[in-house]
Amino acid sequence: MITLADLAALQNAHGDDWASPVAPVVIDGPHGSVTIGDGAVTLMGCVNLSRDSSYKESVATSPDDAVRMGRIQAAQGAQIIDLGAESSNSGTLRVSPEDQIAMLVPAVKGLVQDAVVSVETYEPAVVRACLDAGARVLNMTGRQHEEEMLTLAAEYDAAVVMCFGETANVREVADVPPDADPMPVLVDHFTPRLARARELGVDKVVVDPGMGFVYGNLMDPMTRSRHQTRVLTQTFRLRPLGVPVCNVVPHTYEIFGDEFRKAEGFYAMFAALGGTHLLRIHEVSHLRVVLRGLEMLEVR
Repeated sequence: MITLADLAALQNAHGDDWASPVAPVVIDGPHGSVTIGDGAVTLMGCVNLSRDSSYKESVATSPDDAVRMGRIQAAQGAQIIDLGAESSNSGTLRVSPEDQIAMLVPAVKGLVQDAVVSVETYEPAVVRACLDAGARVLNMTGRQHEEEMLTLAAEYDAAVVMCFGETANVREVADVPPDADPMPVLVDHFTPRLARARELGVDKVVVDPGMGFVYGNLMDPMTRSRHQTRVLTQTFRLRPLGVPVCNVVPHTYEIFGDEFRKAEGFYAMFAALGGTHLLRIHEVSHLRVVLRGLEMLEVR
């Protein structure tokens, strides 16, 4: 069980990292600027245009359906809507860039008047088409074409969510060190990538530790959940990178069963307390009231 003593020990060991300054990422949106970093947690709603996605409640059956779902999430409090056309689950079918563009571009065009639109992809052709259509964020989930995608982000002055990973894309399963301290590993991983992004002209970067992806040595659900919770509660230790942090919250069906839709609120508590700036989620209305509760209440 996680106790207050555990959280106090974490603060005592690493609390100095809270003093590291983080430069907010500011994105122009249809209803004013959206700021990510060192303020209230920003919500990124998720709409999947792939029927292979495991979170079926977020699956849109068509671009028009994605627009409808994205507008609902924006009305519920999501300032950013993240669209994807290929599941990040390992073993699922790949979707060609042409098919991704055919699904994503109409959805992007339909949503840009309602919210800042993010596109999750690792294909440069998809990046260009979606940025042309009005997307303002690239959710970069692969390394194979990283330099080309960063160059495109700089060309369009787009923000980048830079996801943890060493493989060409997150569908290729790799390992993480679940028993070691993961935070120095993450700092060492992102430091040179951030430096290269800046060299290429990208000045709006949010890092994502990759808690929503599949790892070969985290196939056991409880091992995976413990690792995810560890990273969520220690997100503040990434502040020395100087950029905001995005986290995807788990669902852990093995714990929550048919109440799995409540899991995002449970894990969001740890993410918010741990210093997350941007949360990529499915249950926007639930998360909005959970975070509002944290803002309104005090424990002294």
